[in-house]
Amino acid sequence: MRIQDSHLTDQELLLAADGELPPARAAQVSAHLSECWPCRARKQEIEQAIVDFVRLHRDHLDPLVPPAAGPRALLKARLAEMAVAQPRGNGWFQLFDWKQAAAALLFVAMFAAGYHLSRPAPASRQISSPEPSLTPGAVAMVNRNQVCKSQWPKNRAVPTSVQRKVFEEYGISGAEPRAYEVDYLISPALGGADDIRNLWPQSYSATAWNAHVKDALEDRLRELVCSGQLDLAMAQHDISSDWIAAYRKYFHTDKPLETEKTD
Repeated sequence: MRIQDSHLTDQELLLAADGELPPARAAQVSAHLSECWPCRARKQEIEQAIVDFVRLHRDHLDPLVPPAAGPRALLKARLAEMAVAQPRGNGWFQLFDWKQAAAALLFVAMFAAGYHLSRPAPASRQISSPEPSLTPGAVAMVNRNQVCKSQWPKNRAVPTSVQRKVFEEYGISGAEPRAYEVDYLISPALGGADDIRNLWPQSYSATAWNAHVKDALEDRLRELVCSGQLDLAMAQHDISSDWIAAYRKYFHTDKPLETEKTD
C-alpha cells in the first residue's frame, strides 16, 4: 500500500505537532507528510487552531489577570475579616479559625502560581528554544531537489513589521532588537516557509545555545540532505521538534562547538 493510500488521524497529527510521538512513529509520520498534501494541509489547520487559541488567551484573558500585589491584598483583607469576626480568647492562637486561614493561604498560593505562569516574560528573557504553541514550524511545498538547487540557500530577511509581531507574541516587545535574531525554526535552506508560525526570537549571546549555534546546525543539515545522507522530511522534523537535541545528534557533542559569528 502506498503511503498516500491512507491518511493520518487528527490524533496522530496533534501528537506530531506536540512532538509526543515515539521516534519510530515520528519518522513514519514525517515521511508520510512529505508525500501527502491533504495530511500536510490538515496538520497546518490543527496547528493554526492551536495558535488561534493561544492568541485568544493572550489577548482576552491575560489582561484580566490582576497585578502580583492583588493576591497579597486579598489575603490581608480576608485575614482582617476573620480577625474581626472571631471572638477573643485567652491565647493569641484563637484570634481566627486556622483552617480558614490555611484555606486562604492555599488559595492565594495557587492564584499567585497561576499568575506567574501566565504573565508575559520579561524583556531580558533568555530564549534558546521556541514555544511550540507559538512556533510549531511550517514548511513550503518543495522537495529535496528544489531545496538543493535553490539560489538563495541562506535565511531570508524578515520584515520589520513581522519582527515586531514576533516580539509581541513572545512577550518581549520592549527587548533590544539587536539582541535577538528573528529566526526561522525550519530555515528556508531546509524548505521552511515564510510563515509567522515558523519564526521566533532567538538570542544571539544570552545563552550558549544561541543563534550562531543554530546557524551551524542549519548548514550541517542542508549539507547532509543535499549529499543524500539525510531525508529532507527527517531534517525538518528534527530541527523543529528540538533543535538543540538535533545539534547534539548531528554534531555528536553535548555542548556547542565554537562557531564563527557572522552577524
